[in-house]
Amino acid sequence: MLNRLEMIRIFCAAADAGSFKEAAVRLGISPQAVTRAIKELERLQGEMLFHRNTRQVRITAFGEALAGRARTGLRELDDLFDSGTAKEEDEMSGMVRLAAPSALGRGRLLPIVAQLAAQHPGLRFDLRLTDQLADVVGEKIDIGIRVGSLRDNRFVVRRLGKARFHVVATPRFLRRHGRPTSIEQLQALPCTGILDRDTGRLWPWVFSRERQMNAAGARFLCDDSEAEYLLVRSGQAIGQIAGFLVDQDIADGKLVPVMEDFEPDPWEMYLYRPQRGPMPARLRLVFDTLARELAPQ
Repeated sequence: MLNRLEMIRIFCAAADAGSFKEAAVRLGISPQAVTRAIKELERLQGEMLFHRNTRQVRITAFGEALAGRARTGLRELDDLFDSGTAKEEDEMSGMVRLAAPSALGRGRLLPIVAQLAAQHPGLRFDLRLTDQLADVVGEKIDIGIRVGSLRDNRFVVRRLGKARFHVVATPRFLRRHGRPTSIEQLQALPCTGILDRDTGRLWPWVFSRERQMNAAGARFLCDDSEAEYLLVRSGQAIGQIAGFLVDQDIADGKLVPVMEDFEPDPWEMYLYRPQRGPMPARLRLVFDTLARELAPQ
């Protein structure tokens, strides 16, 4: 349950924004958390703070008066604890634990982390780069990136766009083996396969219209998506690879997409963090920086 100070901060953010959704974005929490805080504060006050309908929220006269008093109280409280620049620097120090798929982490996350580390020498980073789903609680993950489904209301989530998956090979490979036009032809070629590290099982290749290909006969098996990409780029195999790894190679003509009519629906990419109450300044900095830098251009 939120304490009263947290409820007041959420209420003031909603009053300033004129929207529960916008207040949630500003605070880095879910809209549902804002709604719960407002309802609890209304219960404690015995008064409606906002008029609501399906299209908008509008602060009541009582809510406006309370917001004015609350803002004054929060400013005084912030002044009490604010010790100036030294405190701000202290807040930008400490450990940040990050989780991301291995290839996406190496290619996109590491440059941003390096930049943040240069700008804030007090920050420390624990990076968990793996294609397995992170144990957010067990590994005490602060911020993560996930490709695919993320249906968990314990997380604050920002969408980062979509990840497409292409069947690709080098021009030399296709000249030697031919260009496949069916799953049967594809299965007869030297393919790659990705192993699940936890179970040892192979992930199937997924295509449109719920079609799949079992990669049990793959020539190259590995448990790392970047290793799979490098094998394909070497010209030794054909593989189904995420766009964030191969889009530039396709544009440069180093890899060629095939069977494009079979391409599956794109997967969502998310930036997430657990809902653990107030967010330390260092985590807010890293979360907001990643959301900005990883957003679709």
